[in-house]
Amino acid sequence: MKLIITTLFLISSLTIFSQSNQIIGDYIRTLGDEEAHIIKYKLTLNQDGTFFFHSYSNNKKGIPPEVNKYGKGTWKADKNIISFFTDKKNDIDEKHNLDFENSKARFISKSPRDKTDKIIKTSLRFFESKIFWIEKLQIFKE
Repeated sequence: MKLIITTLFLISSLTIFSQSNQIIGDYIRTLGDEEAHIIKYKLTLNQDGTFFFHSYSNNKKGIPPEVNKYGKGTWKADKNIISFFTDKKNDIDEKHNLDFENSKARFISKSPRDKTDKIIKTSLRFFESKIFWIEKLQIFKE
């Protein structure tokens, strides 16, 4: 009986670990064109549970024309929901001023059981955030 319980625990642990490995990496989204206005988003999810976010905007007619915004903190996966946390003491500073506290995104990928030719790009779609322009943003894995 102990052997069966231990085996089931080991299998479930490996399944959870493999899901996290799929999530880890860089996610990027570019909107607009180089001629007039471009916005680039980059989110890096690290193995150690930390993340870094960079938003770059270049509006040729804007004041200021270039804007960089940064955020950092920790993340946690629960099935296909990624929760982001920001420690106001350690993660918020002059450069990293985006507060991702209580932000959530859905991990989207093609199911291994799906044998069709349908192409589904691996991505994260934010569905909850205090940062209004982050909510509903979808960024794609590199």
